[in-house]
Amino acid sequence: GIENLPCELQRNFQLMRELDQRTEDKKAEIDSLAAAYIESVKNMLPEERVEHLRKIQSAYSKCKEYSDDKVQLAMQTYEMVDKHIRRLDADLARFEADLKDKLEGSDLETPGARSLKKGRSQKDKRSSRGRGRRTSEEDTPKKKKLKGGSEFADTILSVHPSDVLDMPVDPNEPTYCLCHQVSYGEMIGCDNPDCPIEWFHFACVDLTTKPKGKWFCPRCVQERKKKK
Repeated sequence: GIENLPCELQRNFQLMRELDQRTEDKKAEIDSLAAAYIESVKNMLPEERVEHLRKIQSAYSKCKEYSDDKVQLAMQTYEMVDKHIRRLDADLARFEADLKDKLEGSDLETPGARSLKKGRSQKDKRSSRGRGRRTSEEDTPKKKKLKGGSEFADTILSVHPSDVLDMPVDPNEPTYCLCHQVSYGEMIGCDNPDCPIEWFHFACVDLTTKPKGKWFCPRCVQERKKKK
């Protein structure tokens, strides 16, 4: 649970500090060995020189080992925090989706309310350019179609705008869409099997809801027009 995160972070940071201290101790040992070697190398036998150089090499190997351990620990810490962030994003999106459903269910379906609601939705379709948070790992784009040809389910609802721009992004995470950004918020897959991009953010293609029937991205639409 997230309540254990501070303790886990404190433990990992403490281990990093210990690895740093071990590395500094080894560096001091290397400096001492190197100074002793330079000072007495002329009076050493060949076997003594080889043995002394082996000690220096062993100390360097230990430094590298401590550094590799620290890198691995840092990566584990990043993944641990990122996992909690994704889980919180998914829970928040589900909460907002439930809240939206409850609010829509409580609206009075009078002719005037329906007309106002329809006009507002049409306005949102034309002007919406919002971005949502990053979604959970289960909601990132995968295969476009399941067996039998049915479309893969869209990702969960987008939440607060601009939050995704302030979050650190894993450089190894794949990018999508015309904006070449990572997956976040609601996304839609192009129905062209040869589409080089495949997945697009709703806001980047002027969508607020999933359209009915097949949907093709702007690039594929232009290609289809050229072929005609």
